[in-house]
Amino acid sequence: MKRKIIKTIFLLLVVNLSYSQSWMTSLDIAQKLATVQNKMVLMVWEETTKYPYHVLVNDDKGRTLVIENLFEDENLSPLIWKSFVPVIVSEDQYADLYMEIKNKRKQNYIDKFNDDSIKIMDINGNILNVSNSSQGFQNITNLIETYALNTQFLALELTGYKKEKNFYSAYYLASKYIDFTLYADEKLRPELINLADIYLGEAVASLEEDIEEDKLTLKQRVELLKIQEYLVLKRPKKVLRQLNRIDAVNIDNTNKTFVAFLYYTAYSILKNESKTKIWKAKVSLVNLKKAQMIINLNS
Repeated sequence: MKRKIIKTIFLLLVVNLSYSQSWMTSLDIAQKLATVQNKMVLMVWEETTKYPYHVLVNDDKGRTLVIENLFEDENLSPLIWKSFVPVIVSEDQYADLYMEIKNKRKQNYIDKFNDDSIKIMDINGNILNVSNSSQGFQNITNLIETYALNTQFLALELTGYKKEKNFYSAYYLASKYIDFTLYADEKLRPELINLADIYLGEAVASLEEDIEEDKLTLKQRVELLKIQEYLVLKRPKKVLRQLNRIDAVNIDNTNKTFVAFLYYTAYSILKNESKTKIWKAKVSLVNLKKAQMIINLNS
């Protein structure tokens, strides 16, 4: 307990110094600070800072202004610190960071990782704004409005995964990210889903390596969570098609309530009252509340 208090005090001292010294230069400390503050990490490569980095900012009069250099503007630094933990990462770390994602990410993710644009990461180093275009000047106001997330909702699962990477920590974090989409702006939901998929991929990889339990049951759970993503993305008919491809006889008893939740929610969105009534009795009270949130998103 004493060590934890000392660590928290140290991080608070770091943030006070950082406000005066602009951006941080340690990714590890930045991630720890983001954990304490429930923020995302805003990261750029060090090479990017060696030339003027032009950005756009919207002022309170509705004008869009050009800032000559993101890293030298004294007015921007407090705005960025309020929303993110900003860090400049040395090129010396590139090889190690790249090896962590090599052959594990899609090409557009690798491209984002490699380019000079701003990267918004969670505390585990996974990039959220992969689809955010790096062409032209980036608008810092828009970046803040879109990606300045309060991650307190995800805090337990984020830290759990960071402490120990295994099937369960990766799966539960992926599930939590999907739940988080219910509170996020509609435009951000696909990117949060993509981030959840990264952790689902990690879960599947861990399943093959570490789990000695019934792998079929856990693989089904992953498959069902993937199907749930289509509910958030407003594709209930796709959900039903995917569910109908699953052999009901082989559904594990522990997964049947999940299946019922998916059927109930999809049929509710499609306003199929007879089918909705059949499945509702099999859905827990907690899942009925979640289903209603998803139904509201689709209305």
